[in-house]
Amino acid sequence: MKKAALFDMDGTLVDNTAAHIRAFEIFCDRYGVTDWKERLSRGYGMGNDDIMRLIMPEAIIRVKGTAALAEEKEAIYRELYAPEIRPVEGLRELLAALHDRGVRCAVGSSGCRKNVDFVLEKCDIGAWFEARISGDAVTRCKPDPEIYLKAAAAAGADPADCVVFEDAKAGIESARRAGVGRIVALATTLPREVLERETDADRVIDTFADLLTDLDALLA
Repeated sequence: MKKAALFDMDGTLVDNTAAHIRAFEIFCDRYGVTDWKERLSRGYGMGNDDIMRLIMPEAIIRVKGTAALAEEKEAIYRELYAPEIRPVEGLRELLAALHDRGVRCAVGSSGCRKNVDFVLEKCDIGAWFEARISGDAVTRCKPDPEIYLKAAAAAGADPADCVVFEDAKAGIESARRAGVGRIVALATTLPREVLERETDADRVIDTFADLLTDLDALLA
């Protein structure tokens, strides 16, 4: 059977949570929204429409719409993050090792396509990926399984033959509901102890470098 590796983006390809939070600070200040931080923490891994409904007042959503609000915030994020963006430690080496083993790779992200393209191009890793499934290419974002089902199909693999790399509870739930074979959680957005205690990830790592010595066992 064909093997595939499916990667979340935010917090997985890049450790960008701090950049997103800085962008939300600027964005929410524009609209006078001050009580957004705790609600945002419940939205990690979700799509932009769901996040906007979590943090923005209904009156603002009625006027602007979630799509326009999300694009405004993401434009701030891309401008802020561009000068400092870099891949998570060990990612390039992992992608090369997967390629050498004939494992196809795809992105499965709740983020918008502009952000997916931004990350892959700025980090110069786009050539490693067979497909890019973003939140605006599905009808339901994580924790629904649709993103990972589509990513597996785009990579030409059965979900059971896929390993998913995630950082958020919503993404791990999405992968599990999609029926993937293995889930590896990266301790970037959430602490290791939270991932171990509150998710059913098969393995928790600090960086992708942790996988390079026993990658074949992970893919077996």
